Amino acid sequence: MKRRDFLQSSLWTAAALSVPEFRAVHATARPGTVADVAAITGDGREIALRGKDIQALAAKLHGELLLAGDGGYDDARHILNPSFDKHPALIVQPVDVPDIQAAVDFARANSLLVAVKCGGHSHSGQSTCDKGMQIDLSKFRSVKVDPQARRVRVTGGSLLGQVDKATAPHGLVTPLGTVSHTGVGGLTLGGGFGRIARKFGMAIDNVESVEIVTADGKLVRASSSENPELYWGARGGSGNFGVVTQFEFKLHQMQRDVVAGSVAFPLERARDVLTLWSEYAPVAPDELYIDPTVMQPPGNAPGVAMLQVCYCGPQADAEKALAPIRKLGTPLKDSIKTIEYVQAQRANDSTDTRAIASYLKGGFVPKVPGEMINAMVDGFHGDPRRMTVLFAQHCGGAGSRVADSATAFAHRYALGNFMTVVAWPIGDKDPSPHIEAARTYWKTLEPFTRGFYVNDMAREVTAKDINENYRSNYPRLVALKTKYDPTNLFRLNANVTPTKT
Repeated sequence: MKRRDFLQSSLWTAAALSVPEFRAVHATARPGTVADVAAITGDGREIALRGKDIQALAAKLHGELLLAGDGGYDDARHILNPSFDKHPALIVQPVDVPDIQAAVDFARANSLLVAVKCGGHSHSGQSTCDKGMQIDLSKFRSVKVDPQARRVRVTGGSLLGQVDKATAPHGLVTPLGTVSHTGVGGLTLGGGFGRIARKFGMAIDNVESVEIVTADGKLVRASSSENPELYWGARGGSGNFGVVTQFEFKLHQMQRDVVAGSVAFPLERARDVLTLWSEYAPVAPDELYIDPTVMQPPGNAPGVAMLQVCYCGPQADAEKALAPIRKLGTPLKDSIKTIEYVQAQRANDSTDTRAIASYLKGGFVPKVPGEMINAMVDGFHGDPRRMTVLFAQHCGGAGSRVADSATAFAHRYALGNFMTVVAWPIGDKDPSPHIEAARTYWKTLEPFTRGFYVNDMAREVTAKDINENYRSNYPRLVALKTKYDPTNLFRLNANVTPTKT
């Protein structure tokens, strides 16, 4: 999540810095004979994949096919949260669309459980799997900017930092997330909040078209004029319809500099900080994004309550927009300054708690009444064995002025996406006390929430929870799922179950 200056422990900092780097592609054929591999189908049946079939798949690929014991297998199977330690039967690392089609065809032919990994940020661990196929898109990354048309085309495995870096020299942006090593695919398919989303809309509101390899292995293009129903469903319907090979986003003109940073106060000021946010967040200008955070680091480090901000409007108006925040008084630290937007987007990269063992619960709130503030403050308890965080993503603005039925994302009413996170040392063999602490705390906040963000879905969420979370859009999503993925090949997501035929 955030807060670079408050993770003092070398254990936590070292873990948080373990983020993936871009790597060159070196495709190689599989030599020798491949033994049969134990695997599992999507519905849980044990099967054996024939070695000769695996070799045939490898021969079709321009990218890599990895099995347990191969170099690179362990790097690929892991996601950012190391509390998930799963072992796919095989991993395909495509470098082009035909590779993805070959992987999907193989998975369909064998009814394999399939996980798709972009940036590996899945809180519920669904970008990896045990004994299924992982399609790892880390080698399928490309960003092409058309500054005249104000469009950017992004391949499915790309990271949002790559997009920001490519568009910034043209004075153009598209709203994508808050951590630069987030995968564009996972972020966008679930909705996509970000520092400038209140000004320019959510990521899904800026998608002009998608290209998807669906469960039948075909490449389908979807836009407002071509397969419009699939275009609707891909914008907020999670990964239910296939592997997105390309997103086309519209770009907006914006100055390269923003006013961004945070003001931090002692933990004892948490009520003041949260009250200020509850009052100002609903009326703040669209150009201002404010995240409240209450955090207790592990060990004996003092806790903090803070507001992290990003203002993307005219520089001359920044202090006016920040004036209500200044009324909180002198903070412990004030890092708000004029910086490049790309730099602001990277500010949380090394302290994203998904890079350490962690557990999250979250939900949308339409408002924050005094009773919720009482519950947030009174129930917040740190523990020297773990990091405890309560925070929210600021929603609203332009994204709230879109109808719930315009895209599959059905939570346009949200003022904020509140979450509580606990994180513990990777070597802790029994995380259950940490997880239970988070669940107990969340139970006091959940009555104030309405639905949840599928990109921050808890690991124990049920099918009933997901169905209800799509609200009135659910029947339409079922029809789409039945058309494009009737056997539910793509089920490791905020899954919509197809109608049985």
